[in-house]
Amino acid sequence: MTDTTLPKPAPTIASNATYKKILWRLMPFLFLCFLVAYIDRINIGFAKLQMQSDLGFSDLVYGLGAGIFFIGYSVFEVPSNMILHKVGAQKWIARIMITWGIVSCGFGFVHTEWQFYALRFLLGVAEAGFAPGALLFLTYWFPAARRSRANALLLLGIPTAGIVGAPLSGFIMESMAGYAGWEGWRWMFIIEAIPAIIAGLLVFTFLPNKPSDVKWLSDDEKRAVLADLDADDAVRTAHMSVKQFLADRRLWLLTAIYFCIVMGQYAISFWLPSIVKNAGVESPFANGLISAIPFLAAAIAMISFSISADKRRERRFHLIIPMSMGAVALALAPSFSNNLVLSVICLAFAAAGLLSSTPMFWSLPPAFLGGVWAAAGIGAINAIGNVAGFASPYVIGAVVNATGHLSWGLYTITAIVLFGMLLVFRVPKSVNR
Repeated sequence: MTDTTLPKPAPTIASNATYKKILWRLMPFLFLCFLVAYIDRINIGFAKLQMQSDLGFSDLVYGLGAGIFFIGYSVFEVPSNMILHKVGAQKWIARIMITWGIVSCGFGFVHTEWQFYALRFLLGVAEAGFAPGALLFLTYWFPAARRSRANALLLLGIPTAGIVGAPLSGFIMESMAGYAGWEGWRWMFIIEAIPAIIAGLLVFTFLPNKPSDVKWLSDDEKRAVLADLDADDAVRTAHMSVKQFLADRRLWLLTAIYFCIVMGQYAISFWLPSIVKNAGVESPFANGLISAIPFLAAAIAMISFSISADKRRERRFHLIIPMSMGAVALALAPSFSNNLVLSVICLAFAAAGLLSSTPMFWSLPPAFLGGVWAAAGIGAINAIGNVAGFASPYVIGAVVNATGHLSWGLYTITAIVLFGMLLVFRVPKSVNR
């Protein structure tokens, strides 16, 4: 790979106070949307505790259903992100949230494997473009030097979904079981889908498309922010042909790295409740409370790594370190399946490393892509990389079915994450901006 040195970005013109104002205006609601999205995406892990036995699903059926979400998600990812770039964040993110909320409600009525598969696929289609669209949206407001912290605050929704969603899912499943003759997991899907629809309707109030659209920035602040963004674009590849875009080896290297990260991320997100249950925790609510601990550790780690990366202007080793930590801890977790305390400690380090890798990774692609190619590049990396969201639960489910041990499935994921960590060494040093 050619290590082409990029020019250094110009010093930012807009003040810290201006960007702090933007953070406080945009991030609370965008974070809330991301939180809702991930609760709806990973609550299938808690539904498994009851749904699998109620419907007679095997681990392989569960793994395939959990993963098939990402087939629909990946196929429609790039078109969705291109549409968002064209029509604006408001209209498209609102559409995404309302449709995925409606589809998510449908899981309360599942009875067969094929209904399960179909709804998981449709949920992926409905949600396609949300995560990369939100990341792309941040590039319209923050230059590269300011973006790691914003990315981390957004992606903090992933562990927070575990912190909030795990106990909430367990509580709903336990307290609503038998109400109106329905199982608890059916109520969980329906109740947790409603916030997505409400948030989708509120997007038009709380999510402006770009700095020039708002009244809460002065004219001077708007000009300063736009000057920062223009200076940022000047050091990125903003114009290239489709052939050049697809031939850029950096794009495919980043896609491979992200694929490995996502394999680890969803090993935690989809299988954590099962790992805790195997350690002897039978109550869904108690399981949810204990499962929240690794996600809390991940939230702290994400903030710490992002602050350090921005302060030091270093990206590669701030990705290598959490990937290595997460992979090793994930491999060790099955060794302590008979000791709940040690098992949770390992899972905390695994979640901290694997989930922190995501915001660290997303500071890399915008370092060399700008304009419409940023939309296409982020969408393409996320689309192809998220095929791992299908592969991860399916591979683990298949290995568990073949060996009878969850540990072998986790060892497989560990090897993949470590391979991705080695690929990070091939990322040009010029991304350290």
